[in-house]
Amino acid sequence: MSKSLARVTSALQAAGLDCVPLEMAAETRTAQQAADAAGCGLDQIVKSILFAGADSGRLYLFLTAGGNQVDLAKASVLAGEILERAEARQVREVTGFAIGGVSPLGHLTPCPEFFDPRLLDFPQVWGAAGTPRHIFPIAPADLLRITGARLADFTA
Repeated sequence: MSKSLARVTSALQAAGLDCVPLEMAAETRTAQQAADAAGCGLDQIVKSILFAGADSGRLYLFLTAGGNQVDLAKASVLAGEILERAEARQVREVTGFAIGGVSPLGHLTPCPEFFDPRLLDFPQVWGAAGTPRHIFPIAPADLLRITGARLADFTA
């Protein structure tokens, strides 16, 4: 088991959840690939999108439904600073995950998280489990609780 997958699995177990990451036959790097692999709707995929503060360099994580796009202006207001796309190197250093497998939990360094209300419309959603081939099913209310994310409107 990779270190990234082990961190996600440990975070789920530490939260007292029985969610087990599943290895998919195909890659799950994109929301559409993950939805196809899980056999669910696109919006049931939790995208982990990271932005960096233009002044602070701090990372902010936005957990959004697969079909939604983060509105950078709304996200910047929530963060309290202008945001820009985070660089792949910084994402890996802070979260411990490579882009295409960034999990909503199990990060090396915690960062502020925001949660798309659209995800709460489903009994189950799927999040990346730290690799480009692993995802895990979870009730969105559980995901919101264990991540400590703030429920907020930040989509276009």
